[in-house]
This record gives sequence, structure tokens and C-alpha cells, in this order.
Amino acid sequence: DSCVEVHMKSSPFSLHIQQKLSAYFEAEISIISAEMVHGGSINECFVLHTTQGDFFLKRNDAVEFPEMFEHEKEGLQLLHQAGALQVPKVYFSGSFKSSSYLVLEFLEKDDRIKSETNSAKGWEVLGHGLARIHQQHGEHYGWKNQNYIGSLIQVNQENSSWWNFYVQQRLEPMAMKALLEKKISRNLYEQFQKLYVKLEHLFPIELPALLHGDLWSGNVMILDVDKAALFDPAVYYGHREMDIAMSKLFGGFHPRFYKAYQESFPLQSGWEERVEIAQLYPLLVHACLFGGGYPKQIEAILKKWE
Repeated sequence: DSCVEVHMKSSPFSLHIQQKLSAYFEAEISIISAEMVHGGSINECFVLHTTQGDFFLKRNDAVEFPEMFEHEKEGLQLLHQAGALQVPKVYFSGSFKSSSYLVLEFLEKDDRIKSETNSAKGWEVLGHGLARIHQQHGEHYGWKNQNYIGSLIQVNQENSSWWNFYVQQRLEPMAMKALLEKKISRNLYEQFQKLYVKLEHLFPIELPALLHGDLWSGNVMILDVDKAALFDPAVYYGHREMDIAMSKLFGGFHPRFYKAYQESFPLQSGWEERVEIAQLYPLLVHACLFGGGYPKQIEAILKKWE
């Protein structure tokens, strides 16, 4: 709305961003207006309309979320290097007073793909592209740095076993957090302890795959009939069924996406049964963040696997 625009245009923060843009592009750039857009629960997001075109700006509290944008920048660059899909270019990140910020390329949707028939091809591109990203392999499960999943710290200590990694770096820390914050019961926490041993031989052995890490429909965009993009990652090297499971948790992915993925890099048999086990991690994350009905969903899965 216009009050946001005026505030952004004349604020010291806005002038700081103007200077940074001008220095980056080695040209005098002015912000004409800033349009606030919905960007999830943690960040304030703006589309900056400038004399050099449009940019995307994310801002949050530097004290509350230290290094969040540094890790996001690294994750975006890693996905970009795979060369499989559009990933917003990172121009720069920085801090101003108590705010951290990230300035990115603004990805624009073509009007032609408003209808589902026109977007189906884009979903195929996304499926083939994700398969190519999953064919980028790491030496270990995990990643060199911790990062964030939503507003929560995601620990990525490297491990040579997917089972160990999934239990020690994903399920157990998040289950413990949920217990301490009274989002799940002691009984539910104890059911996790019983589950861990059953997971040892559940997932087929595969090389650690580069994962988006937070693959719900809000973090992908079909840009054009044959163009698709990924953003807001929580990258690490893991089992590729994690991304697939996350995409199925909240829905919104076109069937052509899965068909294309399977053509490019078929999932191993039994993956449909393993989906709910791979969904336990994002469900725990959501239980910690929002409570709500997520603990009930977790309980239903654990009951099935008793």
C-alpha cells in the first residue's frame, strides 16, 4: 500500500539500499517505490521499483536470526550452480542497524501461464529440473553449515549414514524441541525413540543428493510455459525422497511434475510407503512453529509404524 511505499522511499534504510544498489551496478540508481508483498512469517518482503528495473528485497531482525540471509545466499548459489532451473540471482546481502537484508533478482511470471493448461509444461520443466538437482551429489549427508528451516535452526552435521543423519540431525533435535516447548506429549516423544531403530534399513541406499530442503508449493514458481523457478531453500545433501515427501505434504504440485521427475530419475520401489516417514521432519518443524493439528498427524503416522 502507498504508506509502505512512502515510508520505504524516504527512510534511512531505503537510502542505504539505494547506495548499495548504485555501488553494485556502478550507476546512479533511485528507488521509485517499494511494494510490500507477502513473504511468509519471518521476513518482510518488498518489490523495489527502481530506475534500474525491479528487485526483490527481504528484511528481518539480525539479532533474532543471525546469518539467516548468508545461509540463504549460499543455498541459492548452490542450486543455481546445478544449472537445472531458474534460481533468483543474489546481488548482495548486508545489515543496517538491527536489520539484515538480502537483495535478489525479481522473478516475473508471464501472463500466459495464468491458466492451468498453459502451466502444465512448466511443471514438467520443474520435475526434470529437480531430478537434475538431485543428481548433484555430496560426499556426506548434511552440509558444511547449519542453516534455517523457516525460523528454526537446521543442524547439518555431516554423516556417512542417511539413517544416522535423519535420526540425529533431523527427527531427534526437532522432537526434543517440540517436547520441551510442550507441542508434543512425552508419550509421543517416546514413540519416536521406538521408531528410530525401525528406520535403519528403510530407505534405499543412495548417494547424498543436493536437496532444496523446504519444497512446498510456495517456494516454487512456474514463470512461463517452459520456465520454472525455485527459491527460499534450506539446502543440505540428503535422501532425495525428502524433497518429494515435502512436496506431497501440502499438495499443489501438478501430476505432470511427478511424471517428469520419474522419467528423469526414477524413485526406488516402495517410495510411496516411505513418504510419511520422510514427512515426519517437516511435520515436527510445523508442530514447533504452529502447534495446531500437526501433532495429531505425527501421532497417526507413528501409530501406523508401531
